[in-house]
Amino acid sequence: MSDVPLSAWARAVLAAQLLAVDPVGLGGVHVRSAAGFARDAWIDLLRGLLPAEAPMRRVPLQIADDRLLGGLDLSATLKAGRPVAERGVLAEADGGVVLLAMAERLGADTAARIACVLDQGEVAVARDGVSLASVARVAAIALDEAVEDDEAAPAALRERLAFQIELAGVRRSDIVQAPVDIAAARAALAAVAVGDAAIEAICATALALGIGSARAELMALRAARASAALFGRASVERDDVALAGRLVLAHRATRLPTPDEPESAPAPPPPEQNDETPGESQQLAEDRPLEDAVLDAVAASIPAGLLAQLKVAAALGGRASSAGKSGALQKAGKRGRPAGIFRGQPGARNARLNLVATLRAAAPWQPIRTKARADGPRIRVVSDDFRVTRFKQRRETTTIFAIDASGSAALHRLAETKGAVELLLADCYVRRDRVSVLAFRGAKADIVLPPTRSLVRAKRALAGLPGGGGTPLALGLDAALALAEATRRQGGTPTLVLLTDGRANVTRAGLGGRAQAEADARDAALRIRAAGLRVLLVDTGPRPTPLAKSLGDAMGAVYLALPHANAAALDRLVRASFA
Repeated sequence: MSDVPLSAWARAVLAAQLLAVDPVGLGGVHVRSAAGFARDAWIDLLRGLLPAEAPMRRVPLQIADDRLLGGLDLSATLKAGRPVAERGVLAEADGGVVLLAMAERLGADTAARIACVLDQGEVAVARDGVSLASVARVAAIALDEAVEDDEAAPAALRERLAFQIELAGVRRSDIVQAPVDIAAARAALAAVAVGDAAIEAICATALALGIGSARAELMALRAARASAALFGRASVERDDVALAGRLVLAHRATRLPTPDEPESAPAPPPPEQNDETPGESQQLAEDRPLEDAVLDAVAASIPAGLLAQLKVAAALGGRASSAGKSGALQKAGKRGRPAGIFRGQPGARNARLNLVATLRAAAPWQPIRTKARADGPRIRVVSDDFRVTRFKQRRETTTIFAIDASGSAALHRLAETKGAVELLLADCYVRRDRVSVLAFRGAKADIVLPPTRSLVRAKRALAGLPGGGGTPLALGLDAALALAEATRRQGGTPTLVLLTDGRANVTRAGLGGRAQAEADARDAALRIRAAGLRVLLVDTGPRPTPLAKSLGDAMGAVYLALPHANAAALDRLVRASFA
């Protein structure tokens, strides 16, 4: 069994073949790739591996619930004068697959409904006067076109998809496929036997990788059985378990695999090189514990970028990375994304009448209403039938940079801090967020740059920022809180990035005295915590200090100690800290 990682296209081909053998059991594939020839070739490959009668339905991003799950057929209902049910896309795809376009933008509610269908294998609808239950044994292909690492398909959906493939970098010359007999493998799948050793190896590997979901282990077991059926084996062998670990478990790792070594067992003596034969070497490899062999194969397949992300996440207390979309959601009148359809009166709270939903609510009652008044209109709508659409939109985000420009900061880190803030300002400009720069030194705290979207103004203000003097940390925190509250009153979402070494030595009154200055700074930090601000504290001292850490704890902030960081590293970690 080789520990060499599979190429991107080889992984994609194996994922398609195993999915074609057991589509319902494996759930589907998370495809991280922009639209292009590689993704189209993989979809065509999967289409050719599935049975000819298996449907393949494309689900658009903004699909309505009645089209996704099924419900009332409005035109047929109005024509027939009685409720007529209509099957949704998921029920129509029974026995095949659904393609989820732009899965990285899929709403959490839609993802939850699809996940429920993947779990249950059926669609049950009871609304609008109809009750409908349809079999929907489908697999989902989440087409994720995210460019940034912080964007991805919803976690509830990804958890139910056995495989994840990435097709970036695949060339046309890489697209080859060896012929396989999927029909024979599908017929032999039910007879494949699984030993206890294979189950224990999968569970041990998942435990070593820090995978907490039991779904991953079950899907890895199904993938191992599908692999055995695909390669014509009557039972699951170690190569099948290793392949399942590579394709199902590797991308779900949350920590580095560190298999424990037995303490009591003495180390075996090194074999004599002259006496060892190729057969004996192969026998030694086969005598290794199965879980160790599988763990080695999975470790070789863990993406290098994933391990770097795990290290950053560990430094940030397990918070996910996010480079944008940080503004809080708020209810809106007639702008933004639809937030649902509700019963209500048009015009109330600027709600917009949803005509189709209103007619759906009225349709089941038409036989009774028209029978009561035969001389009335053909379609009778009463006030209880009115349905309105409400919307939600994200508030504008304002990132407030509070910079310690005192003598200690200027001596050590002010130049690097300026460089990092310039990179962060450029990132905020790309997201069309507002930024503000506040500096504190001496006996005062000044707003160097009011909230703005102008990158030129921000850089000019930052370049002219002087350094020197005492550290009025409490005054800086008070000024940052006041600016954040003003941003909230204007309907924005404030985010505070505090760059300081935490060595306060100037009180709120502008007087010297380290003890009182530290007490004032802690009081200001508690006020920020009470205000519920999202704060990132970057310790810019030459080495991490307990003062800065305790200040961050008082504020409820994410704390980053960067004693040797340059501007680029500071920018990367600050952007990764916001979730």
